[in-house]
Amino acid sequence: MPDSGGMPATRTTCPYCGVGCGVLARRLGPETVDVAGDPEHPANLGRLCSKGAALGETVGLEGRLLHPEIGGERTDWDTAISHVAERFATTIAEHGPDSVAFYVSGQLLIEDYYVANKLMKGFIGSANIDTNSRLCMASSVAGHKRAFGSDTVPGTYEDLELADLVVLTGSNLAWCHPVLFQRLQAAREKRPEMKVVVIDPRRTPTAEAADLHLPIRPGGDVALFNGLLTWLAERDGRDLDYVAHHTTGLFKALSAARASLEETAAATGLSEKQLRSFFALFQATERTVTVYSQGVNQAADGTDRVNAILNCHLLTGRIGKPGCGPFSITGQPNAMGGREVGGLANQLACHMDLENPYHRKLVQDFWYSPTIADRPGLKAVDMFRGVADGRIKAIWIMATNPAVSMPEADMVRQALKDCPFVVVSDVERDADTAKLADVLLPAAAWGEKDGTVTNSERRISRQRAFLPLPGESRPDWRIICDVARAMGHGGAFDFGGPDDIFREYAALSGFGNDGSRDFDIGALSEIDRAAYDRLRPTQWPASERNGKRGGRFFASGGFFNPDRRARFVPTPTAARDEAAADDSLILNTGRIRDQWHTMTRTGRSTRLSGHLAEPFLAVHPADAERIGLAEAGLAEVSAGKQKAILRVMITDAQQKGAVFAPMHWSGQWSGAARVDVLVPGLTDPVSGQPALKSARVHIRPFQPRWYGFGVSIARPALEGLSYWALARSGPGFRFECAGSGDPAEAAVSMGFASQALRYLDNATGAFRLAAFEGDRLDGAFIAAPDPVAAERNWLTGLLGEPIPDIRDRAMLLAGRPGDANAGPGALICSCNGVGANAIRAAICDGASTPAEVGQATAAGTGCGSCISEIRRMLEDVQVAEAV
Repeated sequence: MPDSGGMPATRTTCPYCGVGCGVLARRLGPETVDVAGDPEHPANLGRLCSKGAALGETVGLEGRLLHPEIGGERTDWDTAISHVAERFATTIAEHGPDSVAFYVSGQLLIEDYYVANKLMKGFIGSANIDTNSRLCMASSVAGHKRAFGSDTVPGTYEDLELADLVVLTGSNLAWCHPVLFQRLQAAREKRPEMKVVVIDPRRTPTAEAADLHLPIRPGGDVALFNGLLTWLAERDGRDLDYVAHHTTGLFKALSAARASLEETAAATGLSEKQLRSFFALFQATERTVTVYSQGVNQAADGTDRVNAILNCHLLTGRIGKPGCGPFSITGQPNAMGGREVGGLANQLACHMDLENPYHRKLVQDFWYSPTIADRPGLKAVDMFRGVADGRIKAIWIMATNPAVSMPEADMVRQALKDCPFVVVSDVERDADTAKLADVLLPAAAWGEKDGTVTNSERRISRQRAFLPLPGESRPDWRIICDVARAMGHGGAFDFGGPDDIFREYAALSGFGNDGSRDFDIGALSEIDRAAYDRLRPTQWPASERNGKRGGRFFASGGFFNPDRRARFVPTPTAARDEAAADDSLILNTGRIRDQWHTMTRTGRSTRLSGHLAEPFLAVHPADAERIGLAEAGLAEVSAGKQKAILRVMITDAQQKGAVFAPMHWSGQWSGAARVDVLVPGLTDPVSGQPALKSARVHIRPFQPRWYGFGVSIARPALEGLSYWALARSGPGFRFECAGSGDPAEAAVSMGFASQALRYLDNATGAFRLAAFEGDRLDGAFIAAPDPVAAERNWLTGLLGEPIPDIRDRAMLLAGRPGDANAGPGALICSCNGVGANAIRAAICDGASTPAEVGQATAAGTGCGSCISEIRRMLEDVQVAEAV
């Protein structure tokens, strides 16, 4: 299709979060892509977040895996495929099908996922295939199935706009799903009477925008919703007709939940006044949507948390109606699609149950497969423990980086080092997990892949290729099918393209489906290649049997348990986790605004690295004072023998007794910031999802001899320093570091020439360096005994620029321009590249609202994720003027 500039653009889908935004991508050159939101896609209606807007900056080939490798040596595809097939076949023959495993990813497309699941469960005969989506939404799957009899998300995104009350729990929507947050904020502007409640231990940007923030004690979620259930039951908050006709089990659930307001306050850390406000608002508001995400799912009682939420919606009949319902928001672009194809170790394809003999027969008959897995396989945490203890002797990892993202990350890394045979198919050559592979298979990246994904509202969208496949890379579905054929399963994997796979998948969804299964896209089973290429975003179900298309589920019952009723599930409130007798704190891990997973994609973008350029530890001021941490200093965080070193950020947005650290930094981008090494493999007993938000850690100040900041055209050699974090910066890199030796010697080891312009203050130990290639700034490095005070974005912006004047070069050594306001200041708005100094100038010129700041600077007019920071800057000025 043509875009507004007349150049051809491709309609595709963003590869980041579960919102599933439509994207218009236009190739401008070999490694240059222009990206805009698709105004016709129903998920985003043209909006994009900062990450989506920067997609064009992530498509370069630097660092790409472009050729198959065996043992670190380049080989051809035939050799690589034969080797993988032979090793897997030999392992199965000698040790049985459960001695092999696949670990897959929500970055795969539906077609990739489908053939991987088919090969493992229907032809190898094991269920040892699990996905990194186990880490983000398995508790939601388990909770849905316990209550509804199926993994069904009842509502649509439109419900967030139609609701009169939106409850956000365990979700920093403003940063993690920004486009949905934009839609919500736009609805609030049109209907100011609409209320938003945020339940979160941290005062996040989402919480700052709420009408009511409930700073719940970590782990108090079940108690809170049990308290709400009790309140509703005791105050005629029930929809008696809905409960009577469409549910069962209320008495047992109420008996398990029963708690007084005083008991609920004690268990949640909230005041009785806060509880009354929330409970009364929920009771009085018919159109209520409860949105939940990782803060609910990533817990040892995650499934109970989900069911405690669902119980409240079932009791009030607020489900499946416009503006009503529980709403699970997934973390990856195809996490929902992975659930549909059976990508989890305890599922079959098309929402069929692995432990149901009838479903197993249906799938095996449809596939004409020689076998079918008849018991659940190993879920993610247990899968890598199985690699460690030798039960799994060959593993194939696809499109994910478990050596960074899994709990017990060091154990995972060591297990993969010791595993007899590790295959990794990926895009990035130097990802932490890729370095552990015996065989590397070059896979297609976003922009090169062709297939479908399903977003959080059950909407199937196309990802379309608009870039050629580089080097010898291949789509994941083809790599999997090539291996399957080499293992002797040719006929079942003889697909000519992703459209062939999609037709088979759609046909399976309708096969033997008499309405007892929610997932049905049988109406799409006959589409030809041309129709597949034209496929518009389509919400399931799309049933050939009854003609049902999209919409909502369960407003009039029709659940998928045998009696067609929903189940109230008892969720007893566990005993409160008292403060540890030692000085440990609770570590909460999560995402930040502008980075994604382990940064193999977003780490390529200068723009996305400008907001928060290094790993950090958010600590409450009282804890920082007790421990002896200083703002911008370094902290050593430990759990047992595992350690990480992180930059200290002191903030009263963090609860006392708990700290927060982002999970993104890998060994590619930092020296000691893989925070998941600190997280134990504690999992929810029902879902198998790990508790990634409640590790106990010890913290102490980390005292290097010197702290450093620098920029460099060439990637600096930082390995061996006590601390380092690297980020993209224009034509080169920026970095933070710290060390125990001599900073001048460290500069040489980093790669700076010894003849560079230098300054050394013997009295203070400060060291500064600027290196030039002709007149061009080739690099700069500043070291000091205390955290370096420098105008980082100003210095970063000069990298690669000509600086002939000696006075200007002297300012480089100072680390800041002569005029303190001349530089951009800290980056606030990533979408439009607006720094703090421009925003301050607009405020000084009279801007008094975020909208007025946006009119003056464009800050906050992109994805809107920075509006909370703009609002804080406005408040700081107002407070200063009042004083």
